[in-house]
Amino acid sequence: MRPFKHPEIDAVSLEHLLHALSDPVRMDIVRRLADEGEASCNALDGGRPKSSMSHHFRVLREAGLVWTRNDGTVHMNSLRRKELDKRFPGLMKAVLTAK
Repeated sequence: MRPFKHPEIDAVSLEHLLHALSDPVRMDIVRRLADEGEASCNALDGGRPKSSMSHHFRVLREAGLVWTRNDGTVHMNSLRRKELDKRFPGLMKAVLTAK
């Protein structure tokens, strides 16, 4: 498997980040990753179609929210929390505590 492309944290824009978080499915993925640390795509799909989830993970990766790595045939995802906290202080805390 080829590695995924991730933007440098300095290239992450607030507009793309907020757009990615505007979708309830993606927001749920981000919240679950914040709680669990790292999880496979399958563990986070909630029974949704693979094609739909691939789209959501791509949006999250391109926005700089999620880091995806290959672990054999499984894609493991983690929230780029430390990097995001440094780039946008307080934003992720506010996003994750909002109801």
